[in-house]
Amino acid sequence: QVQLVESGGGLVQAGGSLRLSCAVSGRIFSSLSMGWFRQAPGKEREFVAAVSWISADTYYADSAKGRFTISRDNAKNSVYLQMNTLKPEDTATYYCSGARLIQGVAIRNSPSYAYWGQGTQVTVSS
Repeated sequence: QVQLVESGGGLVQAGGSLRLSCAVSGRIFSSLSMGWFRQAPGKEREFVAAVSWISADTYYADSAKGRFTISRDNAKNSVYLQMNTLKPEDTATYYCSGARLIQGVAIRNSPSYAYWGQGTQVTVSS
């Protein structure tokens, strides 16, 4: 059974930074492409960033490019999202997700992901 547990959310002022972590249980982490999605109240869940299972290629939403960095550590079964220069519009619940053996266009689509964490709240004050 695969479980994902996020941590690192919180309240930060605009311009600040947060680092989200996601620990993945199970033995298939190295075959999982990992993504971060977010959902603000009243809005649909949206793609933020992803890192592929092979070659560790990274993918970002336009809103995240240049400010957020996704990384993975296969030895620790973990994925991270470093968020810098945070803006009030980044306020949302952030979800870690995993999908086996996907890459390319599919990596940006939430239906591609079978495994999800419970979410961690990020609030950016102005």
